[in-house]
Amino acid sequence: MVLRGILDADSPDELSRHQRLLILYSVGLVAVILLYTLLYNTGMRTLEGEPHTIFRSFQTVVETMTTTGYGADSPWSTPWMNVFVVLMQLSGIAIGFFTLRLLVIPLFERTSFDLASRLTSKDDHVVICEYRRDSGTLLDELERLGIDYVLIDSDDEEAQRLSDDGYQVINGDPEEAATLERAMIDDAALVITDAGDRNASIVLTALDLNPDLRMVSLTESASQNRALTEIGVDTVVSPHSLIGQRLAHKATAAVEVSEGTSIGEDIEIRELLVRHESPIHGTAVRETPFFTHPNLTLIAGWFEGELRLPPAPTDRLTRNTVLLVAGPPDVIDEVRTEVSGIRSSRGHTNVVVAGYGEGGQAAIDTLSNDVSITTIDHEDHEGVDVVGDVGDPETLLAAGIEDATALIVTVDDDATALLTIALARSLTDGIEILVRVTSDEKVHTAFNAGADYVLSIQQATARLLAREIYGEDVVSPLGQIRLVRTDAASFTDQTIEEANAEAETGWVIVGVEHDGTMQTDETTRIATDDTVLVAGTDTMIQKFEQETAGS
Repeated sequence: MVLRGILDADSPDELSRHQRLLILYSVGLVAVILLYTLLYNTGMRTLEGEPHTIFRSFQTVVETMTTTGYGADSPWSTPWMNVFVVLMQLSGIAIGFFTLRLLVIPLFERTSFDLASRLTSKDDHVVICEYRRDSGTLLDELERLGIDYVLIDSDDEEAQRLSDDGYQVINGDPEEAATLERAMIDDAALVITDAGDRNASIVLTALDLNPDLRMVSLTESASQNRALTEIGVDTVVSPHSLIGQRLAHKATAAVEVSEGTSIGEDIEIRELLVRHESPIHGTAVRETPFFTHPNLTLIAGWFEGELRLPPAPTDRLTRNTVLLVAGPPDVIDEVRTEVSGIRSSRGHTNVVVAGYGEGGQAAIDTLSNDVSITTIDHEDHEGVDVVGDVGDPETLLAAGIEDATALIVTVDDDATALLTIALARSLTDGIEILVRVTSDEKVHTAFNAGADYVLSIQQATARLLAREIYGEDVVSPLGQIRLVRTDAASFTDQTIEEANAEAETGWVIVGVEHDGTMQTDETTRIATDDTVLVAGTDTMIQKFEQETAGS
């Protein structure tokens, strides 16, 4: 991996200190040998009176420096040549020791030198203080986005493994100022902490060294959020709560139609779930019939739990993707029939939540008041409706699984989650199962067990952090999508396609009402007296209404 780093580096600034040292060492060694060769050749000719070729001088120098012998030239008669040969012998021993320390020992004893020597030059980078999920997943996401970082890992073996794999990682205790200084904290722009109860200590130490840092902390419980905010943390993320909220949001109605706004009998908005067996799984949005059909408008899409409104043409559909499509019902049905592995998703009014921990409580808090909720947990405490093992079919039946339209699984153990999925699917085929798993490796297994929608804490957290670092605006998946009708004067003489191409991220024109008829064909040209139907997030719709009102 070091060789790969050397070959991939575009400039000396991108080489690590260890790599630069190796290059300097190699150049210096060659220079010393060449200098000794010239001096020895000159000395033999002028002092000893025994001229010979430069190649023989080179051989004698190498033999002397490596202590393998002195050839046919020994002994030497002049004092200066003897002194010179002794100097070569001593420098050969010193160079041999340096080679052993720099190259040989690190090769066989992998932790014998400071991992900080492998770091490339940093400026405005991210310092990650511990990461108790899958470090590789996060680091891969950062490298994909071209974000410079240093990960501090207190586990020496794990830090060494990641460093050997080419990641920018050092070992040490992030609570210690010396460790943060090795991570070049003075030049950093952002610090991420994921060290449990040690988060506060790390934050305070980091801010003491660099008060201008932006701080992000990951916690297992939202109860710590206020305390961390008080000491200077800018953003606090609770992954379990976040995933619970996203699963709950997915289980409820996605679109709120503003009062007085009629979609019309000819237009519907539907959620379409891309199942894992669908042929369009893995394809780009622009290659799907929902994007290319002239009478359909692709409003939004949930990609790995992240809402994108509207989706970019290059976004690829995963087996978790849910598309929000507007258009005539018969056209939606026709296209959905053409593409196998696509089924309509719907808002649910009867939901069973398996697991009443941090994630389960967050899911319940997110569900709307008109949703009937039944909770299951293995411990009896306030808020639990059915006490029992979610891996027992009797427990699921007691919770009314046969009458429920959705099951949200937020248990802490992946094996238990997979068993719950399989049992629920065997008891009722019509239920929609939304699941949280810890490991990315279990996502595929959860789909095979019968889940409809799966979010991995590892992947979702890594992507959230990467986008937070990258500074890219992320549309909150918890924000309601609103549908409003507004005057079309701002879009006069434009087609729907042209207007949407110029639109900001966060809203999209669904259709145009002309002479009492709603049209969704993207080639429809908008007239001054028309009315446009616009879908967007709460924030973007408010901004849109302010801009159109002022124009």
